[in-house]
Amino acid sequence: MLRIGNIKLESNVILAPMSGVTDRPFRKLVRSFGAGLVVSEMIASHSVMSETQESFRKAHCDPSDFPASVQIAGCDPQLMANAAKKNRDLGASVIDINYGCPVKKVINGHAGSAMMKDEDHAVRVLEAVVNAVDIPVTVKMRTGWDDTNRNAPSLAKKAENVGIKMVTVHGRTRCQFYKGKADWKFIRTVKDNVTIPVIANGDINNFADAKQCLADSGADGVMIGRGCYGKPWFIHQTNHYLNTGEELPDPTLEEQYHILRDHYQAMIDFYGEENGIRIARKHVGWYSNGLHGSAEFRNKAMRMSRSEDVLNIIDEFYGSLLHST
Repeated sequence: MLRIGNIKLESNVILAPMSGVTDRPFRKLVRSFGAGLVVSEMIASHSVMSETQESFRKAHCDPSDFPASVQIAGCDPQLMANAAKKNRDLGASVIDINYGCPVKKVINGHAGSAMMKDEDHAVRVLEAVVNAVDIPVTVKMRTGWDDTNRNAPSLAKKAENVGIKMVTVHGRTRCQFYKGKADWKFIRTVKDNVTIPVIANGDINNFADAKQCLADSGADGVMIGRGCYGKPWFIHQTNHYLNTGEELPDPTLEEQYHILRDHYQAMIDFYGEENGIRIARKHVGWYSNGLHGSAEFRNKAMRMSRSEDVLNIIDEFYGSLLHST
């Protein structure tokens, strides 16, 4: 069993924070399959404090989400502390700090993985957030900035010393972005350097990956991101496999149809018609990937501007597949 401070998780397989993906509808769906913890999209601390509509939408939590982890990013200690307090007041039960995002827009603001270049300042931010809230604070980082400065073990130890309750490590440097292979074995050097839980992240796309990642890293759990694209049930399947060795089958095609349809409607309800249609397009593509005739289906669905039309073509596409089986 995995603990984050005083919070006990029912699973050590966690849904990664992913910008534009892990919104409230997706987090709620993944949780419905039995995930122990899901993490919100990254929220910039300045957006939280300026109370933008987008930041509230990303951070939206309710009691049924418990434990709800909200990830914040920034480089100003006081601003990050205030953002943490704001999200706690909005229902977050865990605050996660982003020291891993490699995107230039974030890096240019001296946030994300750029924080790993200055450990002393990174620790000041961590300490400010820990002291600001009475809920567990965690941090997600990369192995380092580049191959000459893989300082995750050092930063993780300093994070533990100021009260961070869990560390997640993506097995690449910032300069790798998402190229190459995640170095799960390096994560073991982080695990060996701290006593708090360490979660391994990166390139976990199937059951064998999860098992090998834990073996290589010695981590206490795994965090899965892109492996869940179009498969909100994968977190639960992976947890079951790690506990029992049994590979649960994917939902039937008919079940996947209903999951997609319900998820699509949930996004429309959450975002509204115009934004919901736009945001849902990638999910429609991921769910249907690999199915017979999916390319033509996606091309039609992506051009539609009314949710009713998209739902109709989803019905037609899956209906024809189900009728032919």
